[in-house]
Amino acid sequence: MHIILALTALLAAAFPAPARAQHFPSSAGTLKVETIAGGLEHPWALAFLPDGRMLVTERPGRMRIVTPDGKLSPPVAGVPKVFAARQGGMLDVALDRDFANNRTIYFTFAEPYDGGGRTALARARLAAGGKPRLTDVKVIYRQHGPASGGAHYGGRVVQAADGNLFVTNGEHFVDRDMAQSLDNDLGKVVRVTPEGKAPADNPFVGKPGARPEIWSYGHRNPQGLAIDPTDGKVWEQEHGAMGGDEVNILKKGGNYGWPLVSHGVNYDGSKIGTGKQTMDGVTEPVWHWTPSIAPSGMTFYTGDLFPGWKGSLFNGALKFQLLSRLERDGDKVVKEERLLKSLSERIRDGRQGPDGALYLLTDNAAGRILRVAPAK
Repeated sequence: MHIILALTALLAAAFPAPARAQHFPSSAGTLKVETIAGGLEHPWALAFLPDGRMLVTERPGRMRIVTPDGKLSPPVAGVPKVFAARQGGMLDVALDRDFANNRTIYFTFAEPYDGGGRTALARARLAAGGKPRLTDVKVIYRQHGPASGGAHYGGRVVQAADGNLFVTNGEHFVDRDMAQSLDNDLGKVVRVTPEGKAPADNPFVGKPGARPEIWSYGHRNPQGLAIDPTDGKVWEQEHGAMGGDEVNILKKGGNYGWPLVSHGVNYDGSKIGTGKQTMDGVTEPVWHWTPSIAPSGMTFYTGDLFPGWKGSLFNGALKFQLLSRLERDGDKVVKEERLLKSLSERIRDGRQGPDGALYLLTDNAAGRILRVAPAK
């Protein structure tokens, strides 16, 4: 009996029962927040499968499939070894646009390299039926430059309508000036084909000394990436230092300023670069958070559950533990609404579900998947 009770207690700790629904005010009325699943260790990203299940990454180096009613699969087999230290580990995951036919996924992770880690992008097939597993796993892109000891990997990935993939790379918190140099991938957003090649129309193809995969540069630690479904523009969001978190619209060959200019300051209060917020040749952010909220995953909302929020850009916040809704007028952000502040959870990722609700990941050792919908 004592053994059974002990096992029951261990299982309850690993997979806690869903908490009661909580309610929070918003401009769209009262929000109902429910726990869909618990027992996830530092979940980092999720992607919805066609049948409504979720493919979820856990930073220590796992993927799981989660059913709509919250059942967790065993860890998906075939995942490569990760450098799981500090911010490093298993990161983002995205389905190929033709996943229903080819079962292809893309995922990013901190790959062990030179005593530390570097951002890598892999392609694989998620096997249908049986125990969850990956097959045909292949790393198709590796960040070029010195390794990170555990910080600033970036690591978000999205696939554009033409099939090409955008991947964010942090500057590894090593030599931040490398974000301004085109001979490496630190502090860059890269654009590659599904085979990992640089498309011929990338901005620096053929330029001596420049990496051909680079799309934009001058980034710090970009942990948000989303494509505007109305016009296909790629929006990116990144951590500043003490302030200066940015939301940018990525332009081909654009320089986004780090570490020459910033709306923030260094952690010791000293100026960053020139000490200015703008300079010629640098693309200004469309929004910035000062002080820093430590933003992470971002998503555009297109659903019908919140008709007044269509077109809004949602951003998770780690430090400020909230969900930020940015209201837009075209390419301009005109208003911010801060939601779920009393939830007191680090929001690592946010995605729109097939039911029109928002699904959030909480980043801690007992992470949860939350569903946000209108209270009836």
